[in-house]
Amino acid sequence: MKFPSPGAERVARSLLDGGPATASELAGRLGHTPTVVRRHLDALVAEGFVQADDQRPFGPTPVRGRGRPARVFSLTDAGSHAFDVDYDDLAVSALDYLGRTYGEQAVLAFARQRADTLVERLRVSLAGGQDTEARLVLLADGLAQDGYAATTVETETGPQLCQHHCPVRHAAARFPQLCEAETEAFEQLLGTHVLRLATIARGDGVCTTLVPALMNRRTSA
Repeated sequence: MKFPSPGAERVARSLLDGGPATASELAGRLGHTPTVVRRHLDALVAEGFVQADDQRPFGPTPVRGRGRPARVFSLTDAGSHAFDVDYDDLAVSALDYLGRTYGEQAVLAFARQRADTLVERLRVSLAGGQDTEARLVLLADGLAQDGYAATTVETETGPQLCQHHCPVRHAAARFPQLCEAETEAFEQLLGTHVLRLATIARGDGVCTTLVPALMNRRTSA
């Protein structure tokens, strides 16, 4: 599937990289007028690449005139998949073959090897973090460079790791071992237990990871 226009693709790319946003926020990101952005959003919604909701999948709900909530736009499964359809389809085919030929343990071994690669790649950069919260920010930066559009988001209970994009969302939906191994990798890199609150693979709008140690610290403070 192709996007309606180059301009619409840029809007979709902004949602991919920066996460769900209102039309005004997108206009600020892209340097366009809200009118131009809304025209592209209308086309993307009509084609099924983008959906509009009354609230974000996380964080505060934006408000516009007289208390009315501004619509928050986010990529649908089709919109996200349009950016990495070949890679994700290949991953599904490869893992399916691996499982049928060598069994589920082979899939798990692959998932753990992939997670180990992530740990080795990011271990040095995270070592510069003075504490868990600093390492969480560095982890988000590293994941963003890998195409996961990751950020940290402040909540009432402390910072959370949010991944707005997953290049292997369909593979992870079929083989949850990928998400499980990735969660274990996060724990190794941060040096503490983490809790996955939501995943794109399960149909959530964003992968959200909570760090209980930071939550407890904020609560006790």
